[in-house]
Amino acid sequence: MIKKGVCLLVVMFFLSCKSTVNISKDVNEIKTVLFQSAKDWSKGDLKGFMKAYWKSDELQFIGSKGITYGWDATLANYLKGYPTKEHTGKLKFEVLSVKFLSKDLYSLIGTYHLERKVGEANGIFSLLFKRIDSRWVIISDHSE
Repeated sequence: MIKKGVCLLVVMFFLSCKSTVNISKDVNEIKTVLFQSAKDWSKGDLKGFMKAYWKSDELQFIGSKGITYGWDATLANYLKGYPTKEHTGKLKFEVLSVKFLSKDLYSLIGTYHLERKVGEANGIFSLLFKRIDSRWVIISDHSE
């Protein structure tokens, strides 16, 4: 009976070690995804920018015009609102905070600065990042 108990404890220990969260590593990976999206945007590559987003009909984008659902609809809005390189300009993000919510789920708050010929734009955003299929993706974006 004692041997079974010890074996159970050993198995539980190894299972708990496997599911340990490395917050620092997760945050670095999330920031890498975010900053890569800014690079893609600054090249005028909106489809590349959208690689940071969950390619799902359940994606949420909340902006001044309300909620848009879905990856395709979100991309369509970006293409309509930013039709040329003069409109996309150069995008820079500043990360203000990243918070662990649960395993594979983080919130990120930041600011954006868009330098462009048709007028600069600045604002604040909050994102929910989720690890899906071993990739960090934005599942919800609230930008103003």
